[in-house]
Amino acid sequence: MTLLELDSVTASYGPVQVLDGVSLTVPENGSVGILGANGAGKTTTLRAISGTVRTGGRIRFAGRDIRGRRPDQVAALGIAHVPEGRGTLSQLSVRENLLVGAYMRKDRKQISADIDYCLDLFPQLRERIGSRAAALSGGEQQMLAVGRAFMAKPKLLLLDEASLGLAPGTAKTVYEAIRRLRIESGIAMLVVEQNANLAFTLVDTATVLETGRNVLTGTSAELKGMDEIRRAYLGG
Repeated sequence: MTLLELDSVTASYGPVQVLDGVSLTVPENGSVGILGANGAGKTTTLRAISGTVRTGGRIRFAGRDIRGRRPDQVAALGIAHVPEGRGTLSQLSVRENLLVGAYMRKDRKQISADIDYCLDLFPQLRERIGSRAAALSGGEQQMLAVGRAFMAKPKLLLLDEASLGLAPGTAKTVYEAIRRLRIESGIAMLVVEQNANLAFTLVDTATVLETGRNVLTGTSAELKGMDEIRRAYLGG
């Protein structure tokens, strides 16, 4: 069953149009990647879903039209966005950041258990639980951003460039934890990533954007086998 559907979505910043008819679907419990060069429209696609950019076309989530809704209304429906640059609350501690992620939840008794789950998922954060987010390494901040998004208990996680600025080993560790989160939680994911090798460890299917348009869509296995994808995104 389809959880998220984008149909001919356009988006612009002032007079500059960035998306020119993007279409994609994310199934319930599925994971879909968005690949493309800088400026292709990957981040803007996530922003269009989150309601932080002016859009046209159709965006439906869990059977509802969400285009034009405010970001807080989109979040309340069950969409969590981990933006490029992580977006942690730098002056708050790790624990406080995780609690902020859960601020709309009503099941207060479960929140402590979910914090423990996050700390099990990212053991480095357990050691830094009382530290301010500003004092964390880049990898730890990315882990915290993902953990905070999970604390909202979303149906869909929008993940923007989780490997950006991280050493290869750290990026691999972060993606392994996200993959475990996906398997254990069933949260659907829409993943923007320039490192296609990492993306393909997490997503079932992917779409390639060029200048705000879909140019190629397929399963991870199909895309990895294409010469043009290997040359552009896999270093082959």
